[in-house]
Amino acid sequence: MLPDTAQDPEEDAGEGDELYEHHRIVVDRGQELLRVDKFLLNRLANASRTKIQAAIEAETVQVNGRSTKASYRIRPADVITITLPEPPRTGKVEPEQMDLDIRYEDADLLIVNKPAGMVVHPAYGNWEGTLVNGLAYHLANLPTGRNGEIRPGLVHRIDKDTSGLLVIGKTETAMTHLSQQFFHHTIERSYLALAWGKFADDQGTIQGHIGRSLRDRKVQAVYPEGDQGKAAVTHYRVRQRYGPVTLLECRLETGRTHQIRAHMQYIGHPLFSDATYGGDRIRSGQANGSYKAFVENCFAVLPRQALHARSLGFVHPRTGEKVYFEAELPEDFSAALVKWQAWSESQ
Repeated sequence: MLPDTAQDPEEDAGEGDELYEHHRIVVDRGQELLRVDKFLLNRLANASRTKIQAAIEAETVQVNGRSTKASYRIRPADVITITLPEPPRTGKVEPEQMDLDIRYEDADLLIVNKPAGMVVHPAYGNWEGTLVNGLAYHLANLPTGRNGEIRPGLVHRIDKDTSGLLVIGKTETAMTHLSQQFFHHTIERSYLALAWGKFADDQGTIQGHIGRSLRDRKVQAVYPEGDQGKAAVTHYRVRQRYGPVTLLECRLETGRTHQIRAHMQYIGHPLFSDATYGGDRIRSGQANGSYKAFVENCFAVLPRQALHARSLGFVHPRTGEKVYFEAELPEDFSAALVKWQAWSESQ
């Protein structure tokens, strides 16, 4: 019998890595009639019965392009697609009590404003003090916090030194709904970014596949010919010009690892103070005298990439209504802008 599966797990990653998996399964011609929920339970190694049922209820399981019921019996040559929250990572998480900046919470989800410097999930060298450790404590009695799962409720993440909003699903159904919205790019996300250089136009779009650099696996590179990585689209709009640097509002059409940071470096405008992508040195203006001292002082005030996940808009998984959340700039970012504003007015 020929293999009956054509699976293409897709993991979008973004400034915000998006944590979901997407499968496409073509039913073999010799497959016996079987309920779709049982078929998927047999085929997907990391999917529990509860997770599959939640996906069906959230209408993220489709057969031949249409949402289906659990009782549907699959037929030969059916094409089944399913979007699920990413399976839990291996390992145990120690719950830690911490003061999370929770901006909204209900029975289905919560919105947290992550400070710069906080790692989202545990990994080598960062087993404690992460957002997930705090969530494991906060969500201790909920389904997404049991069994030591390493990312309770997460459907996306942002970099350690990026500040801003994250949405957390508190139930399998909520996580599945949110994962589906990330997969279809219907989540509205905006970031504020301070970039080096002057922009000729007030707005623009950057397109170019993003994937791991062939020279340095720790950074992402842009492949404009599409021969590597995954498609990525970033829209930007100028918010304020300060001469050598420019404040931008960036909106993600896709979500790839370090997307804004890599795209901005690619067009010659790395983010201010971004050591990974070359923004931690003077990229515009003379690197000497009082200006050099001023920029170094700004680096000291904002010693991390100038990037803040400012807003999130999505359809609430239970009510079906559009919701929107916004977080103000953190103190370090605001302080740097005050300095650049004063400098630009003095010129």
